[in-house]
Amino acid sequence: MPYTSFSAKKSYIEKNPEVIQAFTNALQKGMDYCAEHTPKEIAKSISPQFAETDLETLEIIVERYDAQDTWKTDPAFEKDAFDLLLNILMDAGELDEALPYEDLVTTEFVK
Repeated sequence: MPYTSFSAKKSYIEKNPEVIQAFTNALQKGMDYCAEHTPKEIAKSISPQFAETDLETLEIIVERYDAQDTWKTDPAFEKDAFDLLLNILMDAGELDEALPYEDLVTTEFVK
């Protein structure tokens, strides 16, 4: 299930491919950082964004994410993840019908 993603209108993507590529690259850089660092190092690096949470608690949270294999190493939004998201949205009553993956997702910037 993808937790980090972004969306943009097709017209924006067509007019601003460098922005989309830069954002995709930034997501990959974050994924690489998480794959290459310990939970303690990650907790320390994100601590400024969570000033109200002590470092020990952050480390526990990061360890839990790591143990659950929560973080992806590839930002591609694959069809099986898309289908899972659709099912969740439909079960929650937020979406009335399934939408075609091919019409809504582009992976060209990931490649």
